[in-house]
Amino acid sequence: MKPLVEFCASNVSSYTKEVMEWLENDPELDVDVLEYGCLGHCGECYMFPFALVNGDFVQAETPQELFDKIKKKVREGEEAEDQGLPF
Repeated sequence: MKPLVEFCASNVSSYTKEVMEWLENDPELDVDVLEYGCLGHCGECYMFPFALVNGDFVQAETPQELFDKIKKKVREGEEAEDQGLPF
């Protein structure tokens, strides 16, 4: 099952548009990237770049740091899946 990375439209316009593009164009990753009008994290939405990775909240200080954290989270999920563990 492909990992799902979800972004808030308001956060995308402020912080994460390039993160979405990096994820969609990264040849090492095979993820579904979706953008929603709201993800219900309105306080964080206007303060920091963030995304939901398979439903888990991931935030960072910069877009680059968020991208790196998302990649790490996706890899951890793939490793858990390979071992038959729930993610």
